[in-house]
Amino acid sequence: MLKKERHDLIMRQINLHNRVLTSDLVTLLNVSEDTIRRDLQELSEDKRLIKVHGGALSTSYQSSFDDVNVYARDAKRCIANKAIALIKDGMVILTGGGTTLIELAKLLPADLSATFITVSPYVAIELAKYEKLEVILIGGLFSKNSQVTYGSHVINQLAEINADLCLIGTSAVHPSDGLTDTDWEINQLKKKMLSSSKQAAILCISEKLNTTQRLKVASLENFNFLITELDASHRALNDYRIRSLKIL
Repeated sequence: MLKKERHDLIMRQINLHNRVLTSDLVTLLNVSEDTIRRDLQELSEDKRLIKVHGGALSTSYQSSFDDVNVYARDAKRCIANKAIALIKDGMVILTGGGTTLIELAKLLPADLSATFITVSPYVAIELAKYEKLEVILIGGLFSKNSQVTYGSHVINQLAEINADLCLIGTSAVHPSDGLTDTDWEINQLKKKMLSSSKQAAILCISEKLNTTQRLKVASLENFNFLITELDASHRALNDYRIRSLKIL
């Protein structure tokens, strides 16, 4: 495989999942770890990604307030507007992190009166701009890779919450494998967020449909809504039409 082909495939994984592990790229591309490390270094020097220990991050993770660098921004804004329709005055909303949730926070109605609880400092900063919103940022260890707080302290705080709605992003979603991710600690965080909410919505660009990562978060039956930028009747969503899941 040519270097350009490897670089294109690496960037495809970065854009879809926001972060990649060196070990996963070695398996995916069937090359040596040294080759992947060189590829990541070159892509980092070209400012196409951010090289970190054990892998790389999307540049959008480090520039969450710069719309130019947000991958598939129009699709994420479409998803955000659909999700906002689920939010009503007086609700308690629990959110994860990621660029789609940041876009949602930017697009909320100015007169919305609700409580938002989040594990993302970036989301909290955007939410704090609204006069009528109460914003609770759950503190704990901070994941440099996922840009959210995590750990036992966060899990314990989530155990005391009974949110009306959980809005959660994803690295991958699949009809049979459900919601999956690559980070053990973040998976435990997402599982607790789900159990601390009456209803839950997956916010996912369509490019992430039918993809799977190594660790399972939850089956689709654990969610009430699947929100993509596609029309709800799109055939790409046919395999996700189960009784418990409403597609928006």
